[in-house]
Amino acid sequence: MPDTTPLADKESHAPATLIDRLTRALGRAGWLDGVQGLEMMADTGLAHRHVWIRHPAGDRVARVPKQSQMGLSARDNLTYQGACFARAAEGGHTPALLAVLPPDDDLPRGALLVEAIAGRPARLPEDLPAIARTLASLHRRPCPPRSERAPLHAPADPWRAMRQEVLGQAAALPGAGLGDTARRLIEAELQALPERLPGSGAMARLISFDAHPGNFLVEGAGRAVLVDLEKCRYGLPGFDLAHASLYTSTTWDLASRAVLDVDQVADFHAEWRRALGPASAEHPGTVLLACRRAMWLWSLTWCAKWRGAHRRSPDAGRRGEDWSSDLSEDALIAHVRDRVNHYLDPATLRRGREELDALAALLDRPSPHTG
Repeated sequence: MPDTTPLADKESHAPATLIDRLTRALGRAGWLDGVQGLEMMADTGLAHRHVWIRHPAGDRVARVPKQSQMGLSARDNLTYQGACFARAAEGGHTPALLAVLPPDDDLPRGALLVEAIAGRPARLPEDLPAIARTLASLHRRPCPPRSERAPLHAPADPWRAMRQEVLGQAAALPGAGLGDTARRLIEAELQALPERLPGSGAMARLISFDAHPGNFLVEGAGRAVLVDLEKCRYGLPGFDLAHASLYTSTTWDLASRAVLDVDQVADFHAEWRRALGPASAEHPGTVLLACRRAMWLWSLTWCAKWRGAHRRSPDAGRRGEDWSSDLSEDALIAHVRDRVNHYLDPATLRRGREELDALAALLDRPSPHTG
């Protein structure tokens, strides 16, 4: 349920609140009829504010971007996110896209209206099988011809693209205030990333690329719904499996926080194999382990990038990426800072390396959930 605590509109210098501005935008777009109330939801993410819209025909949620994590203009960001929701919906485990509100004076980055999901935060490890099935529902989708994949990111070589993205973010390491030990540990893992992953282009499927457990809500019947879809792309399913089960993911969100052991992680991968079916043979354990290392390094280098980027003032032009702490509530920024510092600590880095070693022989084992 939404948090109805009043929320300061830090992003705008105008006296109108986000509720006021969204109400006007809904009216212009013809989506205000029958609305019984708008309520701010808790500020829990760095990319959007969310507003719960009560309606007798079914509640909706307005996703109002603070920035574009894909580095896109306001309009292109909405187009991209709309495509994410539309394509993921075919798997049956995501909210329906209802409307796109274009950028205007009230909503400079526009907004998306999506189906509201009445669910609870994921509980780990008990909800891992449901999360695995939801991810498999995405990964089962046939990959469309290359000419039909736009506007989603669809590199010809998904592994090479991911490696380049990680190394690009790693440029922030020198300015991230790391100690010598942490810097050496991360650089050693970067060196261990293979330059090539043969056949990665043929392995590409629709993936979330933001599958950490905090982005799932679990309905009463047990369906895990992936509610945040702004970064979908055609890439390697192993990136999603990693993001859903890495320590840097399962301890990120307060509502779903858990520390998994290697057997629980291996069982999660095995359940995904069962749900995906014969196609899972195309993704051997060596590939999934490489994807896990890459996703872990993506998360660590993002942490290094955020350390510098969040101190900047907001972009007045509202263009592309913007990690300024002024766009989010102080409690959220304090939480992110705590997590970033923890994940970049040498003890946590050693834990991640040890987990990779322990999983090396476990990622191809059969699912414990059959039938």
